[in-house]
Amino acid sequence: MSSELIRQVRVLDPASNSDRVADVLIVDGIIEAIEGHIADAPEGTQEYDSPGLVLGSGLVDLYSHSGEPGFESRETLLSLLRSAAAGGFTRIAILPNTNPAIDQPSMVEWMRSQLKGMPHASTQLYYWGALTLGLEGKQMTELTELAAEVVGFADGRPLPSGMLLPRLLEYAQPLHKPIALWGCNADLNAGGAVREGLEALRLGLPGIPAIAETTAIASILECVEALRTPVHLMRVSTARGVELIRTAKARGLPITASTTWMHLLLDITAVASYDPSLHLDPPLGNPEDRQALVQGLREGVLDAIAVDHTPYTYEEKTVAFAESPPGAIGLELALPLLWETFVSSQQWSALELWQYLSTRPAQCLGQSPAIVQPGKAAELALFDPTLSWEVTPQSLKSYSTNTPWLGQSITGRVIQTWGGQV
Repeated sequence: MSSELIRQVRVLDPASNSDRVADVLIVDGIIEAIEGHIADAPEGTQEYDSPGLVLGSGLVDLYSHSGEPGFESRETLLSLLRSAAAGGFTRIAILPNTNPAIDQPSMVEWMRSQLKGMPHASTQLYYWGALTLGLEGKQMTELTELAAEVVGFADGRPLPSGMLLPRLLEYAQPLHKPIALWGCNADLNAGGAVREGLEALRLGLPGIPAIAETTAIASILECVEALRTPVHLMRVSTARGVELIRTAKARGLPITASTTWMHLLLDITAVASYDPSLHLDPPLGNPEDRQALVQGLREGVLDAIAVDHTPYTYEEKTVAFAESPPGAIGLELALPLLWETFVSSQQWSALELWQYLSTRPAQCLGQSPAIVQPGKAAELALFDPTLSWEVTPQSLKSYSTNTPWLGQSITGRVIQTWGGQV
């Protein structure tokens, strides 16, 4: 029997909207008790003296990227799981853009077989199944065959216009699996590197107009209204996109939506450094876009925050800004940086942040959220919001280091993660 006693820790349970200080006893992976003071614990119990620390439900990432198979120099499944656990994530759903793509059941079976020989991980891995074969946007996958193996369906890439999208929504509807779509017009997006506007002109970088996102979102919403197939809109990045979703939800359309953590923290003004790790897709918005995303979360127009962890090697990213592949890592950085920006400044409560990163992403995946209550599996993250550490290749669990915070000292770090698998 293994047991741990975490004394006088701030316990966050966003599922029940509870925020209190208590002792927490965990026995064999089960939350045995949460009380103001626990006098007796099993012999050999490991105790943590935890004033100032935060114990909350495990975080859930809606969509991120694995390097393995095909790009193991960027990230392996093991390094991805270690990075997720180091960031407090107990569930992570990976997009199907591996090589080969996750477009048939045998690929999911292969990936699960790779995990069997690994040390026990505190993070559960889920898989998005591809909507189209090879992610090419031309031919549907065998959705029914994939359904039993995946958490939902997504290409993670723009879908072409035409009849493919409504056909996908028609075929997927009876499967009752989440469908995640990126509102992006590939033709309008092509060749750009930053959000179009005055700042893009000052930077001398090719711009991507907001309508690259909004025309695609509008098209998706029209299909959803006609077919009533529930859809999750991923990577929302513009103020107008938030407005379109607000209107659609007011009309009762069955949609959820998410933005990424970096689009909440930064906008195009940060690109003045020309750091290729700030080259994202969709690009960082203008300041009014960032404010609209923050407000959209507070109002419930946007449901959740995703990490969209996208690892690249040093060689791939060490090129000119516009020539670099878009994306940045974030599993180990999202919680501390969001806490420091929004909770420490009292813009959000701690429970609100935990809802955006834990309860609501689970709901968007069609899963029951983790509950921090006696008798429940210990799916938890222990976080120290005051611990300072330097972001270096040695301090990160990820194989890749493509983050604009590399070499900087940040405040807040996850101390331990419990996976809840009993």
